Amino acid sequence: MKKEYLLAYKFSIFCIILIWILCLMPVPEFPELEEVPFVDKWTHFVMYGGTCSIIWLEYLLKHRIDRNYARVLVGAVIAPDLMSGLLELLQAYCTNGMRSGDWMDFLANTVGVLIGAFIGWFILRKVIK
Repeated sequence: MKKEYLLAYKFSIFCIILIWILCLMPVPEFPELEEVPFVDKWTHFVMYGGTCSIIWLEYLLKHRIDRNYARVLVGAVIAPDLMSGLLELLQAYCTNGMRSGDWMDFLANTVGVLIGAFIGWFILRKVIK
């Protein structure tokens, strides 16, 4: 991978690595958060929505002239959603019961990605113009 590419998308890469780590490590216990309704789903929503928004932001800043929206659609919407499904399968089948795959988490991730794409397309794209 080219060094310029890594530098241009350093926050996106950091977020993706962080998601992988958080999704495959044992679930930490936070008793004070157990009272928050759907705290797990909100966490998934924010992780993927934030990551998708950051991918959009870095893409738009890096490509001010030569924008290829099909490329950003794949990189900021389709790839994170596929990664989400893969991580849920890995949690279900490869963590020895330490984590469990949950399709409602996948749905929360997908909604986060779609909201992140909405932010990227309708807000960031117009602000960065």
